[in-house]
Amino acid sequence: MERSIVHCDLDAFFVSVERLQNSKLIGKPILIGGKSDRGVVASCSYEARRFGVHSAMPMRLALRMCPEAIVVRGDHDMYSRYSSLVTHIIEEETPIVEKASIDEHYLDVSGMDRFFGCWKWTQELRQRIIKETGLPISFGLSVNKTVSKIATGTAKPCGELYVNNGTEKGFLAPLSIRKIPMVGERSYILLRNMGISKIGDLQRMDATTIYNVLGANGVSIWKKANGQDNSLVVPFREQKSMSKETTFGQDTIDMDTLRRTLIGMVDTLAFELRNDLKLTSCVTLKIRYSNFDTHTQQLQVAFTNSDKRLVDVVLTLFKNLYSRRMLIRLIGIKFSGLIHGAYQTDLFSDSAEEISLIQAMDKIRKRYGSELLMKAICAPLPVSKREEQASSIG
Repeated sequence: MERSIVHCDLDAFFVSVERLQNSKLIGKPILIGGKSDRGVVASCSYEARRFGVHSAMPMRLALRMCPEAIVVRGDHDMYSRYSSLVTHIIEEETPIVEKASIDEHYLDVSGMDRFFGCWKWTQELRQRIIKETGLPISFGLSVNKTVSKIATGTAKPCGELYVNNGTEKGFLAPLSIRKIPMVGERSYILLRNMGISKIGDLQRMDATTIYNVLGANGVSIWKKANGQDNSLVVPFREQKSMSKETTFGQDTIDMDTLRRTLIGMVDTLAFELRNDLKLTSCVTLKIRYSNFDTHTQQLQVAFTNSDKRLVDVVLTLFKNLYSRRMLIRLIGIKFSGLIHGAYQTDLFSDSAEEISLIQAMDKIRKRYGSELLMKAICAPLPVSKREEQASSIG
């Protein structure tokens, strides 16, 4: 059976949600993100993009490039609510759905052409989303995820594109190699140094040559350039949670120890989220007292993998949950409601310096191991400090 894969992407999602709340923003250059000089652009309107502005750009630079832009602080929770609304509509209509990020989905509608026609069905789904949410959305339809995603990008803004089976290479050939998922800055520079700028140039290259330059990752890029992608649409609800627990060698009520431990666990789990390109939408804290009574509390959050944001949530949960002033035997943290997504940092509040620091730390951890590098507050306490705490408890 021929595969039929749809990629849906909400257009300038954060901006579109803000315009639903304030119609005066329609047609104007909008920047979503931190308002301070050290803030970062989380999203921007198409009107702002014409000036060269893009997400993750320092806000100060974006305002120099587009001085007439209106800066909006952004609302995590509101964006998550609208994202969930769109997901609910899609799930009502679609047999297999993968939520790739807060604003994009993959749909496997293979076989539906026998009953209704995949192209017509997808068009009607898109119109329903626009009508019921007021949000503009684009989609691409083809035989695999890669071509459909690139088709969506070509159809934007608020468009739709169908790439017929057998025409994938011809559709991709004139496009820039930047359009291929997995082509980052390093890969792009290496390919450009080889004289490759268009996907068609890459299609004409031998796979062995690409392997010699980029390794196994290069072969994957070469396959995508040739319209080959057998990856499955994986329902996001099947994604598992991740958790971490710490049992203390000696029961404690030392707030410094508890805080350090909680921050250290969040730091480890947040790195795992970013490394796996995942976001969490639910945080659970568990406390087990010395008498083995166990209590938990959870909080729904906007999709994130920012350790800064998650630390705030966990410490708030601890403050709300720990009310008995009894010695603690164990504490645990669980992140659930996971989806795939690459929002590496909290672009609404983190500064450009903080984002660069986190990205640099993640890069070192990926290369040399997560235990090599940690924040000072997560480091083990000196022996003298541990002995002092033990004596105070005893």
